[in-house]
Amino acid sequence: MTTLAVAGALLTGTTVAASAAGRETTATCEYPYVCFIKNGNIIGHFQDVTSGWQPLPSKPTAPITVVNTRHDDVAYIRWVGGTTACLVPQSTFTVTGGQLDAVRISSSATC
Repeated sequence: MTTLAVAGALLTGTTVAASAAGRETTATCEYPYVCFIKNGNIIGHFQDVTSGWQPLPSKPTAPITVVNTRHDDVAYIRWVGGTTACLVPQSTFTVTGGQLDAVRISSSATC
């Protein structure tokens, strides 16, 4: 599994690490959640560490902001088609293309 810059997020089969969150972005998503934000509204939030993928309630299309407010846990997001990205603790990732279908929160502190 290869870790690339966020700009490479849409490469098939690649895991991508996200950058640190800005304070203004995490203000709308409370700890200990991983939130999916579209048009300024939280459309989904998850807090359970799981070994498998949790399906999103809908399959939102970009643009979407994903915020990981957790202090010690990474969060993986998955696009329809299988591409994944990894969000380190306390980070934000902007999805600029495609459609998401699942999330997985891991107790690991690194991607």
